[in-house]
Amino acid sequence: MDQYYNYVLSVHIIFVVSWMAGLFYSVRLFIYHTEANDRPEVERNILKKEYEKIEAKLWNIITTPAMALTVLAGVTMVCIRPYLLDTNWFRVKIGFVILLLIYHFICQRIMGQLKDGKCTISSFHLRLWNEVATILLVAIVFTVVLKNAVDWIYGLIGLIIFSAVIMTAVKIYKHYRKKHEK
Repeated sequence: MDQYYNYVLSVHIIFVVSWMAGLFYSVRLFIYHTEANDRPEVERNILKKEYEKIEAKLWNIITTPAMALTVLAGVTMVCIRPYLLDTNWFRVKIGFVILLLIYHFICQRIMGQLKDGKCTISSFHLRLWNEVATILLVAIVFTVVLKNAVDWIYGLIGLIIFSAVIMTAVKIYKHYRKKHEK
């Protein structure tokens, strides 16, 4: 069975890429959907209806199936190589993956709230939320690639610094955008 591991790993990576693309684009659509509320009524109604349609298709055709296939391939890899569960780096990776799954389902809830007109999250906060997926992706990739080559304390400090840089960039962009909208 071990001879199939690299094939399953390849499928896993392909669907991780698809899942992440779906998450990144979904939250970007949520931002635009939220900003549509600032438009005149006729335009707002057209935009919101279109965003709801696009969000649903992206979520149901790409993002959620890619998530399911990512998890399925990951479980299959563990079945092929169960000793992975005994490694510290893999346990850390699983922790980050669980956080990414939680992120996925929170995004699904946000999409439902947008559709029902009950979402109270600002476009600025959605921009910050969008970066959470990036931070989790970076954490997962570095954990998998570096395994035990990096001290976990330094890795955590690096992740915190990376997160602060990303969040600062979002705030700078907000300031830049406000300045150029006038």
